[in-house]
Amino acid sequence: MTLNPLFVSLTLACAALLGARQLLRWGLAPTATVAGTQPGELGLHARSVHLNGPNGLRLFAWYVPPLTQPNPAPAVALMHGWGGNASTLLPAAQALHAAGYAVLLPESRNHGRSSRDDHSSLPRFADDLDRALDWLAAQPEVNPQRLAALGHSVGGAAVLLVASRRPGLAAAVSVGAFAHPEQVMRRWLAAYRVPYWPLGWLVNRYVEWVIGTRFSRIAPLATLAQARCPVLLLHGAQDTTVPLADAQALIAQRGTAQARLLALNGTHEAFADPAAAERAVLEFLTGQMAG
Repeated sequence: MTLNPLFVSLTLACAALLGARQLLRWGLAPTATVAGTQPGELGLHARSVHLNGPNGLRLFAWYVPPLTQPNPAPAVALMHGWGGNASTLLPAAQALHAAGYAVLLPESRNHGRSSRDDHSSLPRFADDLDRALDWLAAQPEVNPQRLAALGHSVGGAAVLLVASRRPGLAAAVSVGAFAHPEQVMRRWLAAYRVPYWPLGWLVNRYVEWVIGTRFSRIAPLATLAQARCPVLLLHGAQDTTVPLADAQALIAQRGTAQARLLALNGTHEAFADPAAAERAVLEFLTGQMAG
């Protein structure tokens, strides 16, 4: 009996797709870790809080109230990246708090001490960030008209998604964000030697089905252009995880959005001169909060 070559090819493709789906499920459920610097090590008097997430989920966060002052303070929610936790952006929280901001460091679902869910995704990072901003706005010592969001990597992409749909946000800072999920998935699949066509293409369509939306709707290339507030893009010039070309593509496609790009020496994980990055963020936020 001679097997039809097309049948053999389809069978092998289906088998490979099943294996890719198992790999994908592992990839969409990051290993949670609570490792990292603690607030007290940086002189921050933070308290642990739990935010109400969707479907009964609980989102852990560190809250650092503003320094004593007569008027409600501006506030910033800081969203970590994939596989991170509330410790990831503590140095940024330290600089912001010293400048008079209230700071909230939430952990997205499946990260740190937050509830587990079936998968993580850019839309879910954005939903969790929205919950964090809602919580901040409800605090009596916070001025709800002076709220900002800052995020790193996937958290940075989530900041742009939130900025495209949330009214009243004063400013957004996106650090190391990618331009399009399709490109991220292609790089990820290539790392595992999965050919893009047809297998990688099918995997990406499966991911869209899992997260419930098309990549083109949530891609920073689309959401930055729809931003309702001023945006600062920060990117490491030597970033090999998300190339600087992604940030350059974003700023080129910003349309009428009030956005600017600042590239500093550094990688995806850290800037060579963290103080320069902190100054840039504080100058940007000060200008927007004054308005």
